[in-house]
Amino acid sequence: MSTSAIIAIPMLILFFTLMIGVGLYCRKHATNVDSFVLGGRSVGPWLTAFAFGTSYFSAVIFVGYAGQFGWNFGIASTWIGLGNAFIGSLLAWIVLGRRTRVMTQHLGSKTMPDFFAKRYHSNALKIAASVIVFIFLIPYTASLYNGLSSLFNNVFSIPYWAVVVLMAALTGLYVIFGGYMATAINDFIQGIIMLVGIVVVIAAVLNGNGGFMKAVETIATTGTDGWKYTSFLGPNPVFLFFVVMLTSLGTWGLPQMVGKFYSIKDEDSIKKGTVISTVFAIIVAGGCYFLGGFGRLYFTPETLPGYDKIIPAMLSNLAPVIVALIVVLVLAASMSTLSSLVLTSSSTLALDVIAPLRKKETSEKSTLLTMRWLIVFFIAVSAIIAILKDSIWADSVFIAQMMGVSWGALAGAFLAPFMYGLYWKKTTKAAVAACFIFGTGLEIIQLCISVGWIKLSGGFLGFVFTNSLYSGVFAMVGGLILVPIVSLLTQKTKPADVDSMFSCYDKEIVTDVTDSLG
Repeated sequence: MSTSAIIAIPMLILFFTLMIGVGLYCRKHATNVDSFVLGGRSVGPWLTAFAFGTSYFSAVIFVGYAGQFGWNFGIASTWIGLGNAFIGSLLAWIVLGRRTRVMTQHLGSKTMPDFFAKRYHSNALKIAASVIVFIFLIPYTASLYNGLSSLFNNVFSIPYWAVVVLMAALTGLYVIFGGYMATAINDFIQGIIMLVGIVVVIAAVLNGNGGFMKAVETIATTGTDGWKYTSFLGPNPVFLFFVVMLTSLGTWGLPQMVGKFYSIKDEDSIKKGTVISTVFAIIVAGGCYFLGGFGRLYFTPETLPGYDKIIPAMLSNLAPVIVALIVVLVLAASMSTLSSLVLTSSSTLALDVIAPLRKKETSEKSTLLTMRWLIVFFIAVSAIIAILKDSIWADSVFIAQMMGVSWGALAGAFLAPFMYGLYWKKTTKAAVAACFIFGTGLEIIQLCISVGWIKLSGGFLGFVFTNSLYSGVFAMVGGLILVPIVSLLTQKTKPADVDSMFSCYDKEIVTDVTDSLG
């Protein structure tokens, strides 16, 4: 057994014990649906901000995206992390945070599909949104395990399926026991590990390559085009822009991200959470993509074995204690995002699909039991898909591409209807339905093109469907254009009591002069 494994094992045992302990402690806070799903809408700024950040950044970013985009863009890939921080975190909190918290409480909605139902008076929209969540969150959840494979094999020499089962089981336990509050507290702990880990890793990698300036000089002088990978915008600024937009703006429409705003406690928590979340994203996302930009120090285009091998190769020669810390970092990043996704999926299916189908009104206890069983179901299905994808379906283009289009489909379908629903009284049910069809339809076409069922060459459509990054951005931007146009043409489908919905923003409150000069 390697020295790194010997050091990592007690760290992992402590980490797992802490996670389960938090889950057991939070059982008393998960006695009804509101507390299990939303933490009683009383979660403070630190827990909410870290829950938002850790749900955003998983091992997929640290191992997969950092390696892939760092290789393709060089040091300029840091812009992706900064875009995530300022567009995906800062602007998301400013634009959506407060209004989401106020209106969702006013309407009494606990999930994004439930918001669509109550905001637009349409159970059909709720069912449609729930189906979209169910279909596209499962492959997205399964992709979270991908970043664990090579790193754990290098350190422990244990099969991938064992790592998947262990991670899935432990995450399921603390989410089932403690619900959202357990997830939020564990996200905070996992976020601290991620912050410390990424700073230590960057320092160690740069130090091992002679410092920042020496590492940049080495990349710039390698080959005839090495300088491109140290330039301000990298070798492909257009592609870089699309990556920034999809990975940043996309969070505005993801139910597991927006759901964090439902539970935050008060106005002061929103202000503090905005700052904390942004700083967290700068360090974690900015750090991950910055680190990935040095991948060309370890491989040449001829020797590159695959993007997922870049980050593990960068870590292979570091001190054993640092490698052990990275193992915990990657596991923490994956478990935090996994817990958020399965809680979102199970609550959506239980509250928005199963509960309305029951003829008799169900008790809080029965609904909680249903959600807990659904958590088991979602975790089991995602783990099975991840294991099969690594073995039996290793060459399946469909599974790989399905994972790739999930983010774009969810964001394309939900971003515009949700944001306009918070801000614009004239948004209509027909416009929301049109955006659902447009966003998911575009990504289904992308999936068909990617697996070779549809052929396109050249022209505007050829550019849009170049890959899921491009089509995902067009799905989101297209929705932002489509919703107001369709709304203006279909005002008859606007809710009659929309003024009463927006009255929640007009309530007078007494505040200190330190908060308002009014």
